[in-house]
Amino acid sequence: MVRIIIISFLFSFNIKAQNPYFPGKEWQEKSPESQGIDSKKLNQAIEFARNNENSVEKDLRIAILKSFGREPGYKIKGPTKKRGETNGLIIKNGYIVGKWGDTKRVDMTFSVTKSYLSTVAGIAHDKNLISVNDKLKDYIWDGKFDDPHNSQITWHHLLNQSSQWSGELFGTYDWADRPPRGLSLEEIKKQKLLPPGEAYKYNDVRVNLLSYSLLNVFRKPLPMVLKENIMDPIGASSTWRWYGYDNSMVIIDGVNVQSVSGGGHFGGGIFINSEDHARFGLLFLRDGVWDQERLISPEWINMIRVPSENNPTYGYMWWLNRGDRYWKGLPENIYYGSGFGGNYVVVIPDHDMVIVARWLDSTKVGEFVKRVVDSHN
Repeated sequence: MVRIIIISFLFSFNIKAQNPYFPGKEWQEKSPESQGIDSKKLNQAIEFARNNENSVEKDLRIAILKSFGREPGYKIKGPTKKRGETNGLIIKNGYIVGKWGDTKRVDMTFSVTKSYLSTVAGIAHDKNLISVNDKLKDYIWDGKFDDPHNSQITWHHLLNQSSQWSGELFGTYDWADRPPRGLSLEEIKKQKLLPPGEAYKYNDVRVNLLSYSLLNVFRKPLPMVLKENIMDPIGASSTWRWYGYDNSMVIIDGVNVQSVSGGGHFGGGIFINSEDHARFGLLFLRDGVWDQERLISPEWINMIRVPSENNPTYGYMWWLNRGDRYWKGLPENIYYGSGFGGNYVVVIPDHDMVIVARWLDSTKVGEFVKRVVDSHN
């Protein structure tokens, strides 16, 4: 009898391990204790998040202009939206074990959009439409990659922000995005460019060039590519949107299509709620599989987490818990999407957890994640 009970237990454990929970239309909530979490510690972590809301203005037009308005010729070119209050979700074993605030509210998510854009590149990779070490000049022939410098740029360079691309896209020059402080306009224009692949530079103009290039490869709107291949299969809501700029319309096969942006630096980017973010994070936690359907290859999941040659804290548009962005006391294999104003989608493989936090004080995110992880028994 004892032997039968043990075999039965091992069989049921194996089935559970092989068939992890994925949310359907309704997302199941479980008590923290049922998933091996101390509810008191978890509630304290959530209270910490509530008490450390980001100070960025609710009117994000003001916040954006305050942060980026010093850039030469800067103007908001895409949609914006007043933000809501801090909110978020804590997912353990696929279940919601903690949440706060209005998790269904659609808000700008700024540079977390880059992690979605990276995923679209992953779709292109998995469909054999691109190879990351190929040069863009072999895909885009409208002049953006023609000169001796730009002709050396690969998809790999664009994905890890080391392209050093030089030029103008949708009314903004590469040198006008986050220029060094204290320089005159002429000095900014004369900044030396290193060869592609030799220096990291966080630059939304070049990120938008990646989006534009992928649009030319897919020959259809990237929001449609993301929706069909990722967001619909994971059961995301119909409320998320992905915008570009007023002047980022391009003609593809005779049809006017918007080239979407990789963030909200100039407005635009992905507008989304926390629950859809959490589904996206859970897909990566589960190595690209959703309810027994593979949506992203394991090869791509591994590639996005390889530290860049010029920045050990950055992969393919996902941040890594390493180097000068290391969150003390937490596993180095944590990776996350991060956006202006305190927007985060954090994947924690060692603890089978996903954390979504919106409008959290950016200086407190590491401490918050540590508090959540430490609630795990």
